[in-house]
Amino acid sequence: MKLKDFDYHLPEELIAQYPCDLRDHSRMMVIKRKPGKVEYRIFQDLPACFKKDDVLVINDSKVIPAHLIGKKETGAAIEILLLSRRCGRNEIIQTWEVLLRPAKRVSVGTRIFFNGECEARLIDRLSDKKWVVEFRTSSGFDHFLEKYGRAPLPPYIRRDKDNINVEDITRYQTIYARHPGSVAAPTAGLHFSQNILEKLKNIGVHIVPVTLHVGYGTFLPIETDIVEKHVMEEEFFEITKEAAKVINEAKRVIAAGTTSTRVIESVADEAGKVKPLSGHTGLFVYPGYRFKRVNGLITNFHLPRSSLFLLVCAFAGKDLMIKAYNQAIQNHFRFYSYGDCMLIL
Repeated sequence: MKLKDFDYHLPEELIAQYPCDLRDHSRMMVIKRKPGKVEYRIFQDLPACFKKDDVLVINDSKVIPAHLIGKKETGAAIEILLLSRRCGRNEIIQTWEVLLRPAKRVSVGTRIFFNGECEARLIDRLSDKKWVVEFRTSSGFDHFLEKYGRAPLPPYIRRDKDNINVEDITRYQTIYARHPGSVAAPTAGLHFSQNILEKLKNIGVHIVPVTLHVGYGTFLPIETDIVEKHVMEEEFFEITKEAAKVINEAKRVIAAGTTSTRVIESVADEAGKVKPLSGHTGLFVYPGYRFKRVNGLITNFHLPRSSLFLLVCAFAGKDLMIKAYNQAIQNHFRFYSYGDCMLIL
């Protein structure tokens, strides 16, 4: 398949720069694959779309404040995005894989300073933008991150580099986040409020957490012209024995987000039975993939030509998705991470 066939034009003003005032007040497009019916609702209506004994699978990974801005010895500003921890000799000294911007005019040994509380040193170059960096903090790395780290917002959300937006620290995080490790939010979960979760439980919906730590690969564009040639970056996941049991007993499984979907589909066998497991998955879902366990999907509106858009096209059908996205544009839905969502059944 050609990647260009999964393109669409989005007016820039529809890219949401800030979240909805209240999490569950975002708009929601409800799509029924058969007969291809499209309805317009708001997220507060979600419980009405569920049935007793449905299983809702959520991703409880927690976004770390992985975006840092420091200064080189020259005084020039440099941005760091933490990707994954290599090792930590102790809480004071930590070694991480990171992305640097701008990555020019840096070399092994370059030092970066953060408000007198942390000094970083580049110790290895992995690619043009990816480096291994050693951090030395005065009061502990976690404390330093909590104080100076920013929400790792995607590049299409614009913020003032000189100010931390406190709202982003809380809103670019699901209310059920538990396990730190993601450098991007599982954005379908951003719409859930405690009120919605309680209403779902009250009608007999089983809410099951799984974990997938979202990596930087979620931001990376597909660079191959042929869809099948793309290789996903692997991400850590975990599904417990208890979660697997509830999913296996369900008649209908609805995944909150593409990340929850990829966990379930990574551990499901051909009969649709899932098993408890932890490890890394590079599962790439694109049209032609046969879903083994997921029956419904809650998801945001994704970038054209992205692996996330390919996944929803695989789930609902490309023609139906193109139709739905065009309708969303015509009706001024908000797109991407802080935008509106759809429920596909």
